[in-house]
Amino acid sequence: MVAEAKRLLETAPELPEGRTQRANELLGDVMVLADHLLTIEPAAVLGRKGGQVTKKRGPEYFRRIAAMRKTKAGGRPRKEG
Repeated sequence: MVAEAKRLLETAPELPEGRTQRANELLGDVMVLADHLLTIEPAAVLGRKGGQVTKKRGPEYFRRIAAMRKTKAGGRPRKEG
């Protein structure tokens, strides 16, 4: 869509106050940013952070969570009173 808008502006008659030139500049920047975003893998970026948090918790945390799942003891504690 951005490329199509850029083509339309390039073939359109000149807009007043230099708006065509500025719009072409902005659309060019948008195309560069879009191409850059296509190269980034979001799962890899998020996975890096998730791995650090897992490392901090340690294996004991996951043993405790697994034990709660086996006895169906997980979840929010019951209210007293």
